[in-house]
Amino acid sequence: MIEIERKFLVKSDDFKTNASKTSRIIQGFLNTDPHRTVRVRVKNNKGILTVKGLSSEDGLKRFEWEKEINKTEAKALLDFCEGSIIDKVRYEVNLGDHVFEIDEFYGDNEGLIIAEIELNHEDEYFSKPDWLGDEVTGNTKYYNSQLCLTPFKSW
Repeated sequence: MIEIERKFLVKSDDFKTNASKTSRIIQGFLNTDPHRTVRVRVKNNKGILTVKGLSSEDGLKRFEWEKEINKTEAKALLDFCEGSIIDKVRYEVNLGDHVFEIDEFYGDNEGLIIAEIELNHEDEYFSKPDWLGDEVTGNTKYYNSQLCLTPFKSW
């Protein structure tokens, strides 16, 4: 249940031509405390409840637990979330043995595009496509739990 993940800004929309899957995601945070972030998400036709722990100092690792819940219940829980609701489309791009998940944000975070890649170990090699920009791993202002409190449009 330990997630190892790196995050990058995206400098072009060239990734869209290679996307194997897209999903609409509406999510909010019932708790934004970095020690125990609790997220509720509606992704396509599923509800998902996620608890994340405090990130490591470099931002690469943290505890993550997810449970599928009823979509109707997830939508009802969105009414109890802190800050603004996050609206985004996720594109999945397969590259070698890895999958990049690229989130294109709308609403209060429109204009922001972030790519994430999950790894098996911290120093694992992966190919970096041309559309990948600066790394923002560990920069908490790019965490979705912070984007709901201080949206990209307010920076």
